[in-house]
Amino acid sequence: IFSSTAATFGEPQYTPIDEHHPQQPINPYGRTKLMVEQALADYERAYGFKSVCLRYFNPIGAHPSGSIGELPRGIPNNLAPYLTQAAAGLREALTVFGDDYPTPDGTAVRDYLHVMDLAEAHVAALRFLDKATDRQAFEVFNLGTGRAVSVKELLQAFERVNGIAVPHRIGARRQGDVTELWADPTQAEQRLGWKAKHSLDDMLRDAWNWQLRLAEE
Repeated sequence: IFSSTAATFGEPQYTPIDEHHPQQPINPYGRTKLMVEQALADYERAYGFKSVCLRYFNPIGAHPSGSIGELPRGIPNNLAPYLTQAAAGLREALTVFGDDYPTPDGTAVRDYLHVMDLAEAHVAALRFLDKATDRQAFEVFNLGTGRAVSVKELLQAFERVNGIAVPHRIGARRQGDVTELWADPTQAEQRLGWKAKHSLDDMLRDAWNWQLRLAEE
């Protein structure tokens, strides 16, 4: 099972994005993930090696217990951990990279997925591979909720769910970021028997609980 990414698609030609969408990554992260996908496909054709590529959209959140979560080294590159660290006072402010995108509120749009749903997708993929025939030896699945959420929407939801204001400012667009990425998860539901169950509120509540637990240690 390979942890791939929606970044392999690049700037989308249509949304929601299904597995057949052209892959034209615009940053090194997406390009290197696509290279591995292609290598696995080649390996399957040459040797019949079974594999599944799971294209994550934007996993966030933590275990509901608050005992397991994301702790990046140094300054976080992803939105959710930077947001929780800004809310906790560990960062001066959250920077929203660009408010001039062609989206309803001007900020970039993504499909956020609870990490617990992502873990369940891995279990489903293992079961899928266990039952796979030679004709099903290499498969790819988009993992998301199918819901488009802007950066501003995520920020506002976090403040509402957790009852805390997050210091933030608007910055310039960040190179390598696309306007919007959100999934069509139909194939994962139909073929893996998997569907995201957690809401955006669940994701943001669990992410904050994890940050609070860290502060206690």
